[in-house]
Amino acid sequence: MLLIRIFEEEVERQYKRARIGGYCHLASGQEGATVGAVHSMQDEDLLFSSYRTHGLALAKGVDPDAVMGELFGREGGSAHGRGGSMHLLDFSRGFLGGWGIVAGQLPLAVGAALEISYKDKRAAVMCELGDAATNMGAWHEALNLAAIWDLPIVALVLNNRYGMGTTVEKASGEPELYKRASAFRMHGERVDGQDVEAVLSAADRLLTRAREERKPAVLEVVTYRYRGHSVADAGTAYRTQEEMDEWKKRDPLLIYRQRLLDERRATQAQIDAIQARVEKRVEQAVEAAEASPEPPVSSLSQHLYGDPASREQFSRMSPGSPFGERELVLEGLGR
Repeated sequence: MLLIRIFEEEVERQYKRARIGGYCHLASGQEGATVGAVHSMQDEDLLFSSYRTHGLALAKGVDPDAVMGELFGREGGSAHGRGGSMHLLDFSRGFLGGWGIVAGQLPLAVGAALEISYKDKRAAVMCELGDAATNMGAWHEALNLAAIWDLPIVALVLNNRYGMGTTVEKASGEPELYKRASAFRMHGERVDGQDVEAVLSAADRLLTRAREERKPAVLEVVTYRYRGHSVADAGTAYRTQEEMDEWKKRDPLLIYRQRLLDERRATQAQIDAIQARVEKRVEQAVEAAEASPEPPVSSLSQHLYGDPASREQFSRMSPGSPFGERELVLEGLGR
């Protein structure tokens, strides 16, 4: 959690220095929800996310150098500088990317869960979404399929109470979002996202159930983002300072730190040492990003499509050529 918090604070500084461009969505305050959920995953499990990606990528084990390099648009980034903040990914860590379309990642995640089920793998999929995604058509279509096909997926709804500047209560007829699972006769539950261990326990139980029983579920994690919707949003036009101050009293890092001290699982000296190591690690990530080269112009069309489609099929699709869907399907079937 501390790595994510310090990393994102540095990301905000670098964005304001114009070292990072494009869209950028921070998740400070949501670390308990992110870490608790992702640390319940096994190596074989797959993670899909929305565009608020940084913490999820780090929690899944993506190298901080690769994450920062991607934000800087450098060749050393996890997507060779092509994805940026909203589209981080690292297939080697089972992190299948941030997706910019609200709820657009859920049908893809259900497809991945179908592949796991079809090949009888012992794995599960976790798909992170924001609260606003539960109002989209893709949410209902995808979860309906997950339910009728008994797919191993957990829809992780990080309810930070606002879809951009609109409260959940104004946008949803059922503001207790986990209850929406009942429409599909699917298990749903809610947990306090500021308590990392509570999230870990709930997510671990539901992912184990998904792997072993092939049962999907919805896990709503109630949390709060301290920053605006994006770095372009101050986040103060639709929230009061009193509201933000109250949530910061229940900061997930403060809660966990105090628990460690109270239960004598760590000393203040140990916590201070961890803080120093994390700060140094984030500095190293910035240095690595700055040292990484920018992608050459000649590589502009690389790392965009999966091979061999980008080289073989699309190269033959010249303007005006009768190379349509039927031809692509037949070629894919080897006919």
